[in-house]
Amino acid sequence: MPVVVVESPAKAKTINKYLGPDFTVLASYGHVRDLPAKDGSVDPEHGFEMLWEVAPESKKHIRAIAEALKSDDTLILATDPDREGEAISWHLKEALQSSLKKGKNVARVTFNAITKDAVTKAMKEPREVDQALVEAYLARRALDYLVGFTLSPVLWRKLPGAKSAGRVQSVCLRLIVEREMEIEAFKAQEYWTVKAVFRTPRGQEFEAGMVTLGGRKLAKFDIPTATAAELAVQAAKHRDFKVAAVESKPATRNPWPPFMTSTLQQEASRKYGMGAKQCMNAAQRLYEAGYITYMRTDGIDMAPEAVMAARDEIKRRFGAEYVPESPRMYKNKAKNAQEAHECIRPTDMGLGPEKIRVEDDQRKLYDLIWKRTISSQMAAARLERTAVDVVSPDGEVGFRANGQVVLFDGYLKVYDQGRDDEDDEEGRLPQVMQGEALAKGAITPDQHFTQPPPRYTEATLVKRMEELGIGRPSTYASILTTIVDREYVRKDKNRLFPEDKGRLVTAFLANFFKRYVEYDFTADLEAELDDVSAGDRDYKDVLARFWRDFSAAIAETADLRIGEVLEKLDEFLAPHLYPPRADGGDPRACPTCGTGRLHLKTARSGGAFIGCGNYPECRYTRPLAGDAESVASDGRVLGQDENGLEISLRAGRFGPYVQRGEASEAQPKPDRASLPKGWTPDSLTLERALALLSLPREVGMHPEDGVLVEAGIGRFGPYVKHGPVYANLPEVEEVFSIGMNRAVEVLAQKAARGRGRGAAVGPLKVLGAHPDGGEVQVMPGKYGPYVKWEKVNATLPKGVEPEAVTLEEALVLIAEKAGKSGAKKKAPAKKAAAPKKAPAKKAAAGEKKAPAKKAAPKKKAAAGE
Repeated sequence: MPVVVVESPAKAKTINKYLGPDFTVLASYGHVRDLPAKDGSVDPEHGFEMLWEVAPESKKHIRAIAEALKSDDTLILATDPDREGEAISWHLKEALQSSLKKGKNVARVTFNAITKDAVTKAMKEPREVDQALVEAYLARRALDYLVGFTLSPVLWRKLPGAKSAGRVQSVCLRLIVEREMEIEAFKAQEYWTVKAVFRTPRGQEFEAGMVTLGGRKLAKFDIPTATAAELAVQAAKHRDFKVAAVESKPATRNPWPPFMTSTLQQEASRKYGMGAKQCMNAAQRLYEAGYITYMRTDGIDMAPEAVMAARDEIKRRFGAEYVPESPRMYKNKAKNAQEAHECIRPTDMGLGPEKIRVEDDQRKLYDLIWKRTISSQMAAARLERTAVDVVSPDGEVGFRANGQVVLFDGYLKVYDQGRDDEDDEEGRLPQVMQGEALAKGAITPDQHFTQPPPRYTEATLVKRMEELGIGRPSTYASILTTIVDREYVRKDKNRLFPEDKGRLVTAFLANFFKRYVEYDFTADLEAELDDVSAGDRDYKDVLARFWRDFSAAIAETADLRIGEVLEKLDEFLAPHLYPPRADGGDPRACPTCGTGRLHLKTARSGGAFIGCGNYPECRYTRPLAGDAESVASDGRVLGQDENGLEISLRAGRFGPYVQRGEASEAQPKPDRASLPKGWTPDSLTLERALALLSLPREVGMHPEDGVLVEAGIGRFGPYVKHGPVYANLPEVEEVFSIGMNRAVEVLAQKAARGRGRGAAVGPLKVLGAHPDGGEVQVMPGKYGPYVKWEKVNATLPKGVEPEAVTLEEALVLIAEKAGKSGAKKKAPAKKAAAPKKAPAKKAAAGEKKAPAKKAAPKKKAAAGE
């Protein structure tokens, strides 16, 4: 029986139900091959040759498919109908070459929905793997790898605390940082409006806003102060008013087009607060269950049969008056038709949200998709918009009221799109006639201030990236997840805020790699990759042009020192870091000592801060986002301890901390304690600060030997200590409550893990397997933590925390260390009498690199978009 391969077991289960026992349906569990997370996986010197490896967890899936092929001559690749799905099919075909001997047939089929009709129809229309789409995938994968594995080490060395940079994620980060800088530079402008309540002869009231004063039409800022507003109020109070004009106009509102990937993510964010990743996960499950069509698409057109089904359902549910005379057709706005598909819609229009049984997030998303699809084929809403002009007889003062009424709700009966920034809805106005005299009610002034541009939400950021042509539907979720996971951006109440690390990375790239974070450059590169998908451009030509200039830019940074980088960034960020002072003084003058100059500095944690150049004599610091006038040099006072000493919260170069009292001759170093991870300065209380300052806390005497047991927070997090033995605690809060029984248990567990190792110190973290065999570990050392592989020990750069280091970063450090020390790759084990072997030679030009002995982790390293 033919062997059908799809990505996921859920999809396999649904398809198997449709195809029946005559087919064997297996899952590949996503991509089966990837580029090893090491230097050299893409070779620009030899035609951008790419070294692929089957991931360890994928080998059993490949074996299962190969075993099934022994009894059948047909392999049907039925992965998703997009570029990524085409790439998975290509990888499967390449990985199964040894099983696809002469006589075996390989076919590629695609379907936009997992329904019986769609699947059975696809099986009758097999084709070859689309090489143009595969080459577009190869180009993107190579670009992302080359940027990630070339640029990220530059960041690690030149900008302590930075984790990585990616081709598209860096541009996305720039959008967020620049918006934040706009907000910080914004100066609010005051203005006033005047409203009046009028009563008609029939006793009905309505509100109108002043639009004319002194016979002149008012502009937004024409009433700038409270005094001017009061004069306007008095001018209105001393005049009579009548209706000068009533204008009513019919209007229509047409429905929104059905969803594509980006608009679905935006609306799920607006209506339900779903992040892009959560939205796509829910959509994936709905697709695999057969409820919706494929959810990664930039198309908004709908299949003719789906349009007719929607019209039939509208008529059945709401009546013939809600069905327009002719079907609505939506133009596909996709830049690349080959990568565009049908819109995201229900596979069965009659299957309303009330009829499906799924998890809550899937139910919400299906409800949204069903309503948007049905409404897109409904009749337009008919409205009546009315404007009433109210003027004094002398024409000196005038007001206007606007309103609207819905005459026929049309598609609004089912759905209306949310807005990112809600405006006041216009209400219905009472009946008034031209020339009628109106009685005055309350006349009130309202103060307003101009507002800065709003911070991005995931919805508005996706919308902006789409407008700029940056990224593609399938990448938005992973891009947003990456910049949050790397702590470049934080998400708070659905808004995106840049962290200090994100600001510094953006400033670094804008200063030293400006071209590669330009919006136009990134959009143009995306367009070139779309041309590759369409078969109009050779992908290696795209790679060659990019690499020529990018590698030259990388080479220019080789001699940069960290001090030079900070100096450049300090200069680049100066308008933001040192805004003009109200008193006209030097914005860089230290407010504490008066003689020092303020400079940009980085902490070991990777965060940035502003500090005085007279350190250590002057210890003034403030956060990167603050200024000298908004951040007090002595910190926020939380209260006093039992001895009357002030407990204050401060911003230091290693992050926020609490301090008891002030430095003096008697006590030059007052008690201090850094805020542990998870504690925010805004939520810190005096009680919590005193608890921090009391650490380490005595738990008691150990019952076995009477030695003191303490609990505290150290460099590697919360711990309990018994003599020289430290044992980690899982939660910070446990430090303040742990009792002796629990402490003895934790210490005993630590001792059990250490038995059999003698005096050897265990690793702080095991990162995984090295591509050439052996484990990569993070170890504690006398001079700080380091990464270890075989006999190669590489010290972690200053600012890189051992808990945060990744395997990809460790591999780069190990490779650099091995290159400096002359260490070679691990040689095969020697036989007892074997003569000493010469060092292994590098592969000659043109030779293919041998496959690695062990597969690298499947996770894409710094080379993600």
